[in-house]
Amino acid sequence: MTSTWSLRTDAPDRTQLAAEELGRLLTGGDVVGLVGGLGTGKTCFTQGLARGLDVDPESYVRSPTFALVNSHRGRVDLHHVDLYRLSDPEESVFMGYEDLFDGQAVVAIEWFDRFEDLWPASYLELTFEASEGDDRRITARAQGARPARILERWREAWEGEVGARR
Repeated sequence: MTSTWSLRTDAPDRTQLAAEELGRLLTGGDVVGLVGGLGTGKTCFTQGLARGLDVDPESYVRSPTFALVNSHRGRVDLHHVDLYRLSDPEESVFMGYEDLFDGQAVVAIEWFDRFEDLWPASYLELTFEASEGDDRRITARAQGARPARILERWREAWEGEVGARR
Protein backbone atom coordinates (compact mmCIF):
# COMPACT_ATOMS: atom_id res chain seq x y z
CA MET A 1 0.00 0.00 0.00
CA THR A 2 1.51 3.33 -1.08
CA SER A 3 0.04 6.80 -0.64
CA THR A 4 1.41 10.33 -1.04
CA TRP A 5 0.72 13.85 0.19
CA SER A 6 2.51 17.20 -0.12
CA LEU A 7 2.58 20.19 2.16
CA ARG A 8 4.31 23.55 2.10
CA THR A 9 5.98 25.44 4.90
CA ASP A 10 7.26 29.00 4.78
CA ALA A 11 9.63 29.16 7.75
CA PRO A 12 11.79 26.81 9.84
CA ASP A 13 9.34 26.97 12.76
CA ARG A 14 6.53 25.86 10.43
CA THR A 15 8.66 22.97 9.16
CA GLN A 16 9.26 22.00 12.78
CA LEU A 17 5.56 22.35 13.62
CA ALA A 18 4.67 19.95 10.81
CA ALA A 19 7.30 17.51 12.05
CA GLU A 20 6.17 17.84 15.66
CA GLU A 21 2.66 16.86 14.64
CA LEU A 22 4.02 13.82 12.80
CA GLY A 23 6.15 12.91 15.83
CA ARG A 24 3.04 12.77 18.01
CA LEU A 25 1.69 10.02 15.76
CA LEU A 26 4.80 7.82 15.75
CA THR A 27 5.65 4.85 17.95
CA GLY A 28 8.57 2.45 18.27
CA GLY A 29 9.40 0.74 15.01
CA ASP A 30 8.33 3.59 12.74
CA VAL A 31 10.87 4.69 10.13
CA VAL A 32 11.03 8.13 8.51
CA GLY A 33 13.32 8.47 5.50
CA LEU A 34 14.43 12.02 4.71
CA VAL A 35 15.43 12.92 1.15
CA GLY A 36 16.69 16.23 -0.22
CA GLY A 37 19.81 18.22 -0.95
CA LEU A 38 21.97 20.09 1.52
CA GLY A 39 20.06 22.81 3.33
CA THR A 40 16.57 21.68 2.35
CA GLY A 41 15.35 21.16 5.92
CA LYS A 42 16.00 17.52 6.84
CA THR A 43 17.69 18.29 10.17
CA CYS A 44 15.28 21.13 10.93
CA PHE A 45 12.43 18.68 10.39
CA THR A 46 14.06 16.11 12.67
CA GLN A 47 14.28 18.73 15.42
CA GLY A 48 10.50 19.12 15.26
CA LEU A 49 10.05 15.37 15.08
CA ALA A 50 12.04 15.09 18.34
CA ARG A 51 9.66 17.57 20.00
CA GLY A 52 6.70 15.44 18.94
CA LEU A 53 8.41 12.41 20.47
CA ASP A 54 8.93 14.35 23.74
CA VAL A 55 12.71 14.26 23.48
CA ASP A 56 14.20 16.35 26.28
CA PRO A 57 14.53 19.94 24.96
CA GLU A 58 18.06 20.01 26.46
CA SER A 59 19.05 17.23 24.03
CA TYR A 60 20.09 19.30 21.04
CA VAL A 61 19.19 17.55 17.79
CA ARG A 62 21.83 18.21 15.15
CA SER A 63 22.87 16.50 11.96
CA PRO A 64 24.74 13.28 12.68
CA THR A 65 26.88 13.71 9.55
CA PHE A 66 30.13 12.85 11.31
CA ALA A 67 28.75 10.69 14.15
CA LEU A 68 26.50 8.83 11.66
CA VAL A 69 23.92 8.12 14.41
CA ASN A 70 22.65 10.28 17.27
CA SER A 71 20.17 8.78 19.73
CA HIS A 72 17.80 10.79 21.88
CA ARG A 73 15.57 9.67 24.79
CA GLY A 74 11.90 10.58 24.70
CA ARG A 75 8.37 9.20 25.00
CA VAL A 76 9.69 7.08 22.18
CA ASP A 77 13.44 7.13 21.62
CA LEU A 78 14.70 8.65 18.38
CA HIS A 79 17.65 7.33 16.37
CA HIS A 80 18.74 10.06 13.95
CA VAL A 81 20.85 8.56 11.17
CA ASP A 82 22.83 10.25 8.38
CA LEU A 83 23.94 8.15 5.41
CA TYR A 84 25.68 11.03 3.58
CA ARG A 85 29.24 9.95 4.37
CA LEU A 86 28.79 6.28 3.56
CA SER A 87 30.16 5.23 0.19
CA ASP A 88 28.77 1.69 0.27
CA PRO A 89 25.72 0.17 2.00
CA GLU A 90 27.95 -2.50 3.58
CA GLU A 91 29.57 0.25 5.68
CA SER A 92 26.30 0.46 7.60
CA VAL A 93 27.40 -2.63 9.54
CA PHE A 94 30.07 -0.57 11.31
CA MET A 95 27.49 1.90 12.61
CA GLY A 96 25.16 -0.80 13.94
CA TYR A 97 22.48 0.15 11.42
CA GLU A 98 20.45 -3.07 11.65
CA ASP A 99 20.38 -2.84 15.46
CA LEU A 100 18.54 0.49 15.23
CA PHE A 101 15.43 -1.28 13.92
CA ASP A 102 14.62 -3.03 17.20
CA GLY A 103 11.00 -1.85 17.24
CA GLN A 104 11.59 0.27 20.34
CA ALA A 105 12.57 3.57 18.71
CA VAL A 106 11.64 5.80 15.81
CA VAL A 107 14.39 5.86 13.20
CA ALA A 108 14.81 9.05 11.12
CA ILE A 109 17.28 8.58 8.27
CA GLU A 110 18.79 11.53 6.39
CA TRP A 111 19.93 10.81 2.82
CA PHE A 112 17.55 7.85 2.85
CA ASP A 113 17.60 7.57 -0.94
CA ARG A 114 21.34 6.80 -1.10
CA PHE A 115 21.01 3.06 -0.47
CA GLU A 116 17.76 1.37 -1.37
CA ASP A 117 19.28 -1.90 -0.09
CA LEU A 118 19.02 -0.47 3.44
CA TRP A 119 15.32 0.35 3.28
CA PRO A 120 13.02 -1.52 5.65
CA ALA A 121 9.80 -3.04 4.27
CA SER A 122 7.65 -0.30 5.80
CA TYR A 123 8.52 3.41 6.01
CA LEU A 124 7.42 6.98 5.49
CA GLU A 125 9.64 8.80 2.98
CA LEU A 126 9.75 12.60 3.00
CA THR A 127 11.28 14.52 0.11
CA PHE A 128 12.29 18.13 0.78
CA GLU A 129 12.46 20.76 -1.93
CA ALA A 130 13.60 24.31 -1.22
CA SER A 131 12.37 27.28 -3.18
CA GLU A 132 12.71 30.99 -2.41
CA GLY A 133 13.82 31.90 1.09
CA ASP A 134 12.54 29.50 3.70
CA ASP A 135 9.74 28.04 1.58
CA ARG A 136 9.77 24.26 1.56
CA ARG A 137 7.69 21.65 -0.19
CA ILE A 138 7.62 18.34 1.65
CA THR A 139 6.26 15.37 -0.26
CA ALA A 140 5.44 12.37 1.89
CA ARG A 141 5.16 8.87 0.49
CA ALA A 142 4.03 5.96 2.64
CA GLN A 143 5.19 2.43 2.00
CA GLY A 144 3.14 -0.07 3.96
CA ALA A 145 -0.18 -0.09 5.77
CA ARG A 146 0.92 1.52 9.05
CA PRO A 147 2.83 4.39 7.38
CA ALA A 148 -0.22 4.99 5.14
CA ARG A 149 -2.45 5.33 8.23
CA ILE A 150 0.06 7.65 9.87
CA LEU A 151 0.29 9.75 6.70
CA GLU A 152 -3.50 10.09 6.55
CA ARG A 153 -3.74 11.13 10.22
CA TRP A 154 -0.86 13.61 9.76
CA ARG A 155 -2.55 15.11 6.69
CA GLU A 156 -5.86 15.46 8.54
CA ALA A 157 -4.15 17.14 11.51
CA TRP A 158 -2.15 19.54 9.35
CA GLU A 159 -5.07 20.50 7.14
CA GLY A 160 -7.40 20.81 10.11
CA GLU A 161 -6.65 21.95 13.63
CA VAL A 162 -2.85 22.26 13.33
CA GLY A 163 -3.12 24.07 10.02
CA ALA A 164 -5.31 26.69 11.66
CA ARG A 165 -2.33 27.62 13.87
CA ARG A 166 -0.23 28.36 10.78
